[in-house]
Amino acid sequence: MPRATNNVAARQRRKKILKAAKGYKLSKSRLYKTAKDQVEKGWQYAYRDRRAKKRHFRSLWITRINAACRLNNTSYSALINLLKKANIELDRKVLADMAVRSPEDFSALVKQVSA
Repeated sequence: MPRATNNVAARQRRKKILKAAKGYKLSKSRLYKTAKDQVEKGWQYAYRDRRAKKRHFRSLWITRINAACRLNNTSYSALINLLKKANIELDRKVLADMAVRSPEDFSALVKQVSA
């Protein structure tokens, strides 16, 4: 009985990896073995960084809010505390956007909660 190979599926599997490796330099986009290693590593980075992105953006928002607070003679932690006491539930994303796009509204908010 002749040996059965799985040529069609194997070729599709290799093509899928090489297509995902498009744009990589040198052998990493041309040779299956190195392309496979690189693509799998890229998928690991993508998985990790989808979670890290949330942390990075929260940190960025806090930095922006703090900078706007300093212009209004207060600190980030004091503002967050005052917002909680005043039962104003604005998240950091909205506060940071307000601080960047409409600083006068942000100043009004700070004055409202600190009064």
